[in-house]
Amino acid sequence: MSFRRFVSGLFAGAALAVALPGAAVGQGDSGLPASPGGWQLCNQTSYVVEAATGRFEGQGVTVEGWTRLRPGACEVALEGPLEPGVHYLFGRSSSAHRGGRKVWGGDNAYCVDTTGSFSVESPSQCASMGLSSRKFRPVLIEEADAWTTSFKELEDYDLETAAAAGVQRLLNEADVYEGRIDGYIGRNTRGAIRTFLNENELSAETSDAELVDVLEQIAREKGREVGLTLCNRTHERIWAAIARRKGEGWESRGWWQLESGGCARAIDDALLNAPHFVFAEMETEDGTRRLKGASDLFCVSRGRFAIAGREDCEASAYRTVSFKGTAPAADGKLTYEFFERDFGEAAG
Repeated sequence: MSFRRFVSGLFAGAALAVALPGAAVGQGDSGLPASPGGWQLCNQTSYVVEAATGRFEGQGVTVEGWTRLRPGACEVALEGPLEPGVHYLFGRSSSAHRGGRKVWGGDNAYCVDTTGSFSVESPSQCASMGLSSRKFRPVLIEEADAWTTSFKELEDYDLETAAAAGVQRLLNEADVYEGRIDGYIGRNTRGAIRTFLNENELSAETSDAELVDVLEQIAREKGREVGLTLCNRTHERIWAAIARRKGEGWESRGWWQLESGGCARAIDDALLNAPHFVFAEMETEDGTRRLKGASDLFCVSRGRFAIAGREDCEASAYRTVSFKGTAPAADGKLTYEFFERDFGEAAG
């Protein structure tokens, strides 16, 4: 489909719909296209999704990745014929998206290469092979010829609205659109697309796929220019939080789940010339290890939080923990890396 048809058809304003996080969808269900054969993955989210799959082979599970899925697109991740039975699936949003990577997974840990394409019979110790552990969810495949599974988010998108919402999200992350991300393409979105094409000397006949690809690349480059990025340079999972001045007061926010080798943008805007603070806990087999050298007190909560102020945390059912000051931001951006040496002894 060309950009011109994308605007006049998909963006004509029709209401568009869909479902929730991750059940397997059989062929012909939910308006999804029939699989051309093999295990087809469909992306009913507003994010570019990168998927890894696992299947039993020999004495273990072979894990392969990454299959890239544009919003609203379907791709075959595993060629047929399929072996009916339990398979495994993990998904992550593209690093171009703001606010840290979204994850679609479960409870079954297998090894992946976070840096590029891979195929590995998952070993018992990921780190020994330079790999990272990720938690997959099981998917029961019932047909040998073809099976389809969808990635979904809380918004009720179908493939068509997911494609539209995905373009809106990427336009926003490329700093050319400030409207709602809702899968309804109106005047503001169409204008943003035309502006983007003109500024980047792209033809109005640019295909939908090319538009998404260029937007993703530019959004990724924009993401490197400003904001606070947290990176996990350890071999374990980390839960991180940040604190900073907000107006005349203070604010703390969390949690960002950082897998080994992973990064997340905790602040998307240009950083002010003001103090910033971080807190982190590392999950290990021996217990939780907390960031050392921290002395500035802020409030945190057990679940995700955004807390104004830093006084009387317990009176508001929060808890008080010590954050660590970062280096000053340079040109509106800062990357903070967590290393093994930064954490104290495990507390069981």
